[in-house]
Amino acid sequence: VQLQASGGGLAQAGGSLRLSCAASGLTFRNYHMAWFRQAPGKEREFVAAISWSGGRTYYADSVKGRFTISKDNAKNTVYLQMNSLKPEDTAVYYCAADIHHCSGYGCSVVYEYDYWGQGTLVTVSS
Repeated sequence: VQLQASGGGLAQAGGSLRLSCAASGLTFRNYHMAWFRQAPGKEREFVAAISWSGGRTYYADSVKGRFTISKDNAKNTVYLQMNSLKPEDTAVYYCAADIHHCSGYGCSVVYEYDYWGQGTLVTVSS
């Protein structure tokens, strides 16, 4: 199984970036998917999750209204559209896959996820 995250880079505060995570080696349509992030010196934290069908989404309070997660089962790809970026959004962003179909709070837990991508760095300047 491979989860290949891309789309990170440098953005100014108030700007936008779109992350992508391409999956291979798994039946993508069966998996819930999520994005987590980890800033230097901090623990990995939940950002957003989406159900296997794309019908349900979950967001951390810190990104609600600014970030949008979406899933394209035909392309085996999950996206994270990030708008109104803030310096505190600076982190390495990781995509993750969950076969157990988490719900609610369970989707925010790191150990819920079976597979992880390698991460893509997002830096937001003030």
